[in-house]
Amino acid sequence: MVFKRIGLAVAFSPRIEALLAEAARLKRLWGSELVLIHIGDKNAANNLRMNALIQQSGLLPEDVKVFWERGKPAKTILQVCRHEHIDLLIAGALKKEKGLQFYLGSVARKILRRAECSVLMLIDPSVEQKGFKNIVVNADEESPYMMHALQAACKIAVLENANWLHVVRKLKLYGFLSAAEQYSEKEYEANRNNLVQSEIDEVQQLMNTIPHPGVKVNIKLVSGKSGFELAQFAQRKHADLMVIGGSPMRLSILDRVFPNDLEYIFSDLPCNVLIVHPGKEAAHG
Repeated sequence: MVFKRIGLAVAFSPRIEALLAEAARLKRLWGSELVLIHIGDKNAANNLRMNALIQQSGLLPEDVKVFWERGKPAKTILQVCRHEHIDLLIAGALKKEKGLQFYLGSVARKILRRAECSVLMLIDPSVEQKGFKNIVVNADEESPYMMHALQAACKIAVLENANWLHVVRKLKLYGFLSAAEQYSEKEYEANRNNLVQSEIDEVQQLMNTIPHPGVKVNIKLVSGKSGFELAQFAQRKHADLMVIGGSPMRLSILDRVFPNDLEYIFSDLPCNVLIVHPGKEAAHG
């Protein structure tokens, strides 16, 4: 099992049927419980509409737990996640933040930046239930939850019978570049190749500790801003899921003005994104 208890933020929007179909698919695939969270009044008409949506997804009303809440959407949804011990929250998200919305943040991105649980942002949910077949995962050592992200990506790849799992790591060139002037062209090339191979070997050793039977793995090293390069790589590979470790600290407005690695991804989602956050217990060791 990947996540034991899945939450879905439900709004009666044009995409809710597809979002619920995706959540129902993951519930069945992972053997998870499913909790629906709706910010709005529970009345006869809304309850009837909710039950109809649940049944359209192939589930029965008794297969899910529904919370009807009032309050500010992002804050209230996250409160329910904490109280109900949700370990994965699913939400729909626009692919790109634009204009004033970028600085204020949409409900989905407020959830993503403040959540204490893992979050799956779906930019193009589908009732056809295509699954995640081409997965990219961040293996950057600087990510505090890198191993959690790798473990989740491997498990999902196995359950989804994915075609590829691309493991991406930032190549550390700091000391190498500072000493580059001391090398001849031939020495420079040889030393760089050795550095690259060393990083690949290190990632391979990590992968050897995580079960992923039958999954084809591609290890890719990138240079530059790891978040930006990760997003660019996911686009080039036409990935349908990116898995990345979350931040142990809340992201602030400064992170959006001076983008860190996660914000590069949040501002222009390259594909569906899973932010893996093991929660408070792991964060405190």
